[in-house]
Amino acid sequence: MEQKEANLFMIELLSEWDPLQLGNDAYELEIVDCIQAVHTIDHPLQLARKIQSIYEFSFEEVIPLKECEKIAKKLLAIKKNVSCQLL
Repeated sequence: MEQKEANLFMIELLSEWDPLQLGNDAYELEIVDCIQAVHTIDHPLQLARKIQSIYEFSFEEVIPLKECEKIAKKLLAIKKNVSCQLL
């Protein structure tokens, strides 16, 4: 899987995630910020906290850290798949 393809998978995953029940189209900017974070953060808990803060900043509502950690692990698995294939 190439980086571009991985980014598309991440966009799809985050688009389907509707943590605040606002509808899947409500999170475009947050998705971009989360994907940027995935490229700079490798630890699931740190990424989960970053995702939590991104959504909290935009919507002034806190998503439980456990939910953020689940999505962070999935995103990092996609990222890892790309880096393993590059080796």
